[in-house]
Amino acid sequence: MLEISTDAHIIAACEDEPERFRELFERHFGPTLGFLRRRIGSEIAEDLAIETFALAFRRRRTYDPTRHDARPWLLGIATNLLRHHRRAERRKLLAYARTGADPLGALDPGFEAAEARTDAGAVGPALALALANLRSSERDVLLLFAWADLSYTEIADALDVPVGTVRSRLSRARARLRQLLVASGVRFDGDVPVEREEP
Repeated sequence: MLEISTDAHIIAACEDEPERFRELFERHFGPTLGFLRRRIGSEIAEDLAIETFALAFRRRRTYDPTRHDARPWLLGIATNLLRHHRRAERRKLLAYARTGADPLGALDPGFEAAEARTDAGAVGPALALALANLRSSERDVLLLFAWADLSYTEIADALDVPVGTVRSRLSRARARLRQLLVASGVRFDGDVPVEREEP
């Protein structure tokens, strides 16, 4: 029976066989790129995704080997790189709010499933405008939770903050998002459109 290496095994093996990092790249590049496209747009996303993996390779010795899944670590690196591009992300959200047409839908293979899951399609432009008006730290937590499907613990790992901080930022982000959506005339029953239950 073929044994599948965990991400931690692959990263550890890179010490003697650096070419093994390609396995990690092949596993996680697509989802990382998709997350970045939704956050900042296609023009910059591919460069940031490549930069994420280059930085991860350089920092591979700092990876916590008790974490079998490198996805939170990689998305944490990507989110940190996004901090240098906050204005571009906000411009993208504002442009989507004005036009109502999201050019990323056709480019991101997981977009339709994510849209259906979050019901973001029903409130599109208002949601984009509300997201643009959140604090960046709250937007990071909210989008890692809603768009990247990370758990509270994984978000805490990705952003290097305590789980309690994740919970409070997510709570504030949801409350502020609800307030902004209601103020823009969006009506919905139940949760804010980018919520899901924590497993």
